Amino acid sequence: MLTEIRIDGLGVISTATAQFHAGLTVLTGETGAGKTMVVTSLHLLSGARADAGRVRLGAQRAVVEGRFTVDDVNESARADVAGVLESTAAEPDDDGSIIAVRTVNSDGRSRAHLGGRGVPASVLAEFTAPLLTVHGQNDQLRLQRSDQQLNALDQFAADTVGPLLAKYQVYRRSWLDARNELLERTARSRELALEADRLKHSLNEIDSIAPEPGEDTRIVHEVRRLSDLDSLREAAATAHDALAGPADSPEAGSGALELLGTARGRIESADDPALSALGPRLGEAIAVVVDLTTELSGYLSDLPSDPGALDSLLTRQAELKSLTRKYAPDIDGVIAWAEESRTRLDSLDVSEETLTKLAAEVDIAAEKVRESARKLTAARTKAAGKLANAVSAELGGLAMGKARLEVEVRPVLAGAQDSSPLTVAGKELHAGGSGVDEVEFRLSAHSGAQSLPLSKSASGGELSRVMLALEVVLSSSDHGATMVFDEVDAGVGGRAAVEIGRRLARLARTHQVIVVTHLPQVAAFADTHLVVHKSDDGEGAVDSGVRTLSEDERVIELARMLAGLDDTETGRAHAEELLETARAERTPA
Repeated sequence: MLTEIRIDGLGVISTATAQFHAGLTVLTGETGAGKTMVVTSLHLLSGARADAGRVRLGAQRAVVEGRFTVDDVNESARADVAGVLESTAAEPDDDGSIIAVRTVNSDGRSRAHLGGRGVPASVLAEFTAPLLTVHGQNDQLRLQRSDQQLNALDQFAADTVGPLLAKYQVYRRSWLDARNELLERTARSRELALEADRLKHSLNEIDSIAPEPGEDTRIVHEVRRLSDLDSLREAAATAHDALAGPADSPEAGSGALELLGTARGRIESADDPALSALGPRLGEAIAVVVDLTTELSGYLSDLPSDPGALDSLLTRQAELKSLTRKYAPDIDGVIAWAEESRTRLDSLDVSEETLTKLAAEVDIAAEKVRESARKLTAARTKAAGKLANAVSAELGGLAMGKARLEVEVRPVLAGAQDSSPLTVAGKELHAGGSGVDEVEFRLSAHSGAQSLPLSKSASGGELSRVMLALEVVLSSSDHGATMVFDEVDAGVGGRAAVEIGRRLARLARTHQVIVVTHLPQVAAFADTHLVVHKSDDGEGAVDSGVRTLSEDERVIELARMLAGLDDTETGRAHAEELLETARAERTPA
């Protein structure tokens, strides 16, 4: 529910604040006072496109701030609002209300805030969608569009149509995916076959070489080692001979190991404790030399003795480089490319058998879509009659007793280059996102009159009443807690105006209803009466504000609306009579 709105610098309004309550609230005021600016501000809070021309002359920006509560809305709406708040990290105010702000600069740029967080305007639209429905004069024109009429029918029959539509959309997505894949494979079969051949050739080349992970790096190190083989062998052998003595030398005991052994024997045989104490240290040195000698022997035995080993490695290195030149910078990349290419090759099967199998899958998916579309059409056709009867009954109470609304559900034929053609009952239909149907509202204005589309048969006043009748019928399934009507009574008067007031009051029993009106017959039914007043500073500058009327002030305002009779006893008496009549009808029997 909308509890408060503040407007700064919008149109003729410099600053205005209005409090809103449950039930029916009407806004009245003289022509040009700025009543429509209140509706414009709600459109802005609903994420509508910003218009710099709406900024008050001389002001740098227009700011609209709305305060909403969710206590009185249904569970689905509360869940939707909670999801938006969570996704944007917006926070409710201390009293649990949520503040939405829209700012429009004089240069046309706009900003939006929700719960203290900057958000895109589209998020405001998502936030207010379950809370606020604004019906301006342009919205009445949208009622003439087929897609809006289809949405209205689906909303009326949400319990039956909703699940069928959801199932249809799931089947349709699967069908289109399979169909598009079949079309692509068929149309590109030659191209895909060439790609498959190229992949097979490349994979055969890689498989024939059979690279191993990290093999190119290991070979580089091994080649470098083998290139220095002679010098490495000479260094290791010289070091080994220096420690152990050359095995082929005629002079025994020339190695460091033998010399260390001699030194230890001499020290241990000496009869001097200080000299004998050095023996263990010589033993440690001998142990280290023995270990070094053993390791050098192992190193020498591990060195390749095959003179062709280096050539074999260089040949292998050349094979690996032939792969890295074509497929990836290193062998690990080549292996990864091969894995991806095998997956791609599996998806490029364009054999006749594969195409036949895929075509069968498309046919099965199409049958599911076809059957779900039939059920969806049947449900809509059944609901169409009920909607037509319900709205026609409401029109009878809106001084259009002889008028009748017809709701026609008909198939949408597929075009020549249709992206989703589907054969249903022998006809080629367009399987759109909402089904294979289109809906048209047709109005017969009086008995015996030909029923015609709303765009051709309804005047402005009649269209307003059709929209109001439709909203009354749809109100039980509407998610919005607040409904706003901008001059829904345009073009009507007399008895029809009274009936519009009654219907709005009835709608206000389950919704918060805000109405901009110029008719006293409608305003009399209000639970809360706001007036938009304007003042002139004498120099041509006009300013407007909003205030709530007391009961006595309501009488004066209604009298003014009765052809400017606010300063006459007759006018006030008539206004009091209107209020009493409306009050009696609002009071439950």
